[in-house]
Amino acid sequence: QVQLQEAGGGSVHAGESLTLSCRFSGSIWDRQCMGWFRQVSGNKREGVAAIDMDGSTLYADSVRGRFTISRDNAKNTMYLQMNALKPEDSAMYSCVAVNSAVCGLGTLELDFAHRGPGTQVIVSS
Repeated sequence: QVQLQEAGGGSVHAGESLTLSCRFSGSIWDRQCMGWFRQVSGNKREGVAAIDMDGSTLYADSVRGRFTISRDNAKNTMYLQMNALKPEDSAMYSCVAVNSAVCGLGTLELDFAHRGPGTQVIVSS
């Protein structure tokens, strides 16, 4: 059974940084592709970043250059380093794991993707 648990959310001021982590338990195949998406209540979910088993990464235009996704397969953990945070980055951030060799932001939206409960990020101006 796949389980994902995020940690590291909180409240910060604009310009500050936060690091989110996602602890994964389950088959190595179910975490070939991992990533983060975010959602503001009532709004559409947005894929933020994705990373494959080899460490290749993709980012949404809105976060490229400010956010860095990484993973430590030995520790079954994925991270999202968020720098230069803006108020528009405020959202519920959830980690995603997908049994897919293809790994893009769209992969995170697949019906069979596993998702964590999320961690709240609030950025005040």
